[in-house]
Amino acid sequence: MHKRERVDAALRGDPVDRVPVSFWGHDYLREWSPEGLAEATLTNYRTYDWDYVKVNPRASYHVEDWGCKLRPSGNPLSGPTFIEIAVKEPGDWRRLRPLEPDRGALGEQLTALHMIAQDLKDEVYFMQTIFNPLSVARYLVGNQTQPIITSIEDNPGALLSALEVITQTFATYAQACLEAGASGIFFATTGWASTDLLTEDQYRRFGIEFDLRVLEAAQKGAQLNVLHNCGSHIMFDLLADYPVHAISWAATLPGNPNLAAGKDRTRKAVMGGISEKTTLRNGPPEAVADEARRAIEMTAGRRLLLAPGCSIPPDTPRENLEAIVQVVRG
Repeated sequence: MHKRERVDAALRGDPVDRVPVSFWGHDYLREWSPEGLAEATLTNYRTYDWDYVKVNPRASYHVEDWGCKLRPSGNPLSGPTFIEIAVKEPGDWRRLRPLEPDRGALGEQLTALHMIAQDLKDEVYFMQTIFNPLSVARYLVGNQTQPIITSIEDNPGALLSALEVITQTFATYAQACLEAGASGIFFATTGWASTDLLTEDQYRRFGIEFDLRVLEAAQKGAQLNVLHNCGSHIMFDLLADYPVHAISWAATLPGNPNLAAGKDRTRKAVMGGISEKTTLRNGPPEAVADEARRAIEMTAGRRLLLAPGCSIPPDTPRENLEAIVQVVRG
């Protein structure tokens, strides 16, 4: 099977010659330019010959054009730090205005997608990462959770106004990503669809409506849209019918269904299976290989895209990634 054929078959639940697999993580040094991000993405792909590709941009690209400023660490193992935030007080929520997708940091991301598409030449599906509107709102306050919780409780109208602007911006941007050559989007909740942060009623009001509008905008022409339901104690069933091709989650974290249970609770393909911050990072390779085998066994290798539960640490040992490759292709 060709890679796209293999992924298509997995999404349908048809037999595959082998389970499709891919891993991804930040390159904190190269992700600050379109050229660097494209190079980092393609190097990761070519090194391991993955079956599909997730572009892993700097998270702050979502909010830089609204005035957030960050300082790169200069350290390959550390992310950037905020030096300026866009929303300092509740009234700032209402000052947000929609962004144009082809300007500023958003435009730079589209340039990177063009470069990646030109290099890959349709040999493999690749997705751009887009945070859901609540996650973007958290980055506007410096990636802090409490200001969002406070706004939900004390200034819901102002926050809803901001979520509307964010949704308009990223619905348009999702379409632009497809036009730039991406096969779809990797839509990340960054922990908001979790009972650790919100109740289900709160997520229905501040999450679902806005999530669905971005995802619906990404439907036309998309071949691989993925919901990444991030964190522990996720609201799996609440989001199980989102209009995506696959659902990604950390199947080994507390309160989350394992891959077999998740597969039983959604009609979508399931993505994940590897504990990226423990087993994958710390090894040994034999333990990583065992975890990959368990993921394949519990799903019978059907409707599965083998992957990490979230972005892998930058110091993940290469031999541990190669152990997964050997299990899948051996």
